[in-house]
Amino acid sequence: MRNYLSARLLQVGAIFAVLLIFLSFGHGSVFAQRDAKDPNLEDPERLVRNIYDQVTFPAGKTPDWVYVRNMFINEATVTMRTGRETTATLSLDGWILDFVNFINDRDVKKTGFEEKVIRMKSIVFGDIAHVLVLYSSNIPGVMKTPQEGVDSFHLIKKDGRWWIVSILNEIPTKERPRPEALN
Repeated sequence: MRNYLSARLLQVGAIFAVLLIFLSFGHGSVFAQRDAKDPNLEDPERLVRNIYDQVTFPAGKTPDWVYVRNMFINEATVTMRTGRETTATLSLDGWILDFVNFINDRDVKKTGFEEKVIRMKSIVFGDIAHVLVLYSSNIPGVMKTPQEGVDSFHLIKKDGRWWIVSILNEIPTKERPRPEALN
C-alpha cells in the first residue's frame, strides 16, 4: 500500500509540474499579459483609445479577447443601448460574448469592423477617471453611414495602472443630441 501511495504521489506531482510548465511557457502570453508593462494601461485616455483600436479589425481577423479582457477589472460591466428605449447591462464576459455573436451573426470577420474615436473629454481625479467618448462605428463595405455613439468610461488606477470599471453607452438621436462636451 505504501509503494502504491508513493507512486501515486509521484504521478500527481509529475502532472502538477507539467501543468505548471504548460501554464508558464505554453500559454505564458496569457498570464504575462496581466504583468507586462503596457504603456497603453498607464494613462486613462490612452487605455480608452486602445480599446477602440482593439475592437477594430480588418477582414479575416478578430479581436484578441485575452488582451481586451486585460483592460478591465474582472467585475466590470457594460451597459449598452439595445433599442430606442431599451438598454442591457452585461458582465465583461457577457459583453465579449455579445461582441463575438455580433461578429458571427453578421459575418463581420469577412468585412472587418471599425470603431474610431471622434472626440474625447476626460476628468481625472486621483485614482479615478471619467472619459466621455464620441465615436463612430462602421462595417466596411456595407452601404450604410457610420453610426455615432457616446461611451462613458469609468476607470480606476490600481496596482500602478488603469483599469476599466464600467462602460455606459448611448446613441445620439434628434430627441437626444450628443452632449455639449463632445461638440
